Amino acid sequence: MTDPRPGASHTTLGTAFVLLWCTGYIAGKLMVEHAVPLTALVWRFGLAGLVFAALALAARVPWGDARSVLHSAVTGVLMLALQFGGVYLALSWEASAGVAALVIGTMPMVVAVLAVAGGDERLAPAQWGGLLLGLMGVVLVVADRIDGATGWVAWLALFAGLAGISLGTVYQKRFASQGDLRAGLAVQNLAATAVLLPGALWLEGFRFAHAPDFYLPMLWTVVVNSLGGFALLFVLIRRGAATRVAALFFLMPPVTAVFGSWVLGEHLTALKLGGFALAAIGVWLVTRPAASALR
Repeated sequence: MTDPRPGASHTTLGTAFVLLWCTGYIAGKLMVEHAVPLTALVWRFGLAGLVFAALALAARVPWGDARSVLHSAVTGVLMLALQFGGVYLALSWEASAGVAALVIGTMPMVVAVLAVAGGDERLAPAQWGGLLLGLMGVVLVVADRIDGATGWVAWLALFAGLAGISLGTVYQKRFASQGDLRAGLAVQNLAATAVLLPGALWLEGFRFAHAPDFYLPMLWTVVVNSLGGFALLFVLIRRGAATRVAALFFLMPPVTAVFGSWVLGEHLTALKLGGFALAAIGVWLVTRPAASALR
């Protein structure tokens, strides 16, 4: 299980990843209606970490030396605790979903700058153009959901989340993309749980509703998003350049908008569909086989 379906293409894995990941925004929105944010995340990452640990122990896979475990833990704190903690807190502090999507939607640009500045990649002009088109697509998709009511604390939380997912993607590619998937994700999820648990206990009192309206979406985020989505992300980062993987996040707001129209009754407009098209073209320019990203 170190690399499921080794013959699968980047496009196939990327498509599956986007579809699984986007369902998490819908399930997460339903979940936090019945639980405070950090508590919801402790449930999600704690259960996922235990499942991955059980799978690793059952298969008797190597966990790696202390350094590799530390790298996985740092990745988990950045990509899970900091990213999702920042976003969930911002939403609880009245940030609109549109503002959150716009801030996190800039992640591929931030990752590209970090990867190029760190000497990990070189991007062709067409790839930079694709990144700009993807960002424009995100803006069009979320434009009608942005308001001026977001407070500065919520903005700080969102930018903390952006830093977490951006730095975590580059860090994982450089230091934590080797080794067994089950062991690595167990460490990542349990490290995120350990960081978030004090806040969930002392700041929130670990409050959640003992009801199916909480447990069902929570289990979805564990099984589909954490076990499925993060496993695919782990494999994608291992196989490809960080910027190519990050570019897939341009598709998250438009695909989530489509899911939202089906599940939550949200309205799809021509502007959103145009943004979807721009984002798709941008992702294609960044990830197409002819792109000259150097690892």
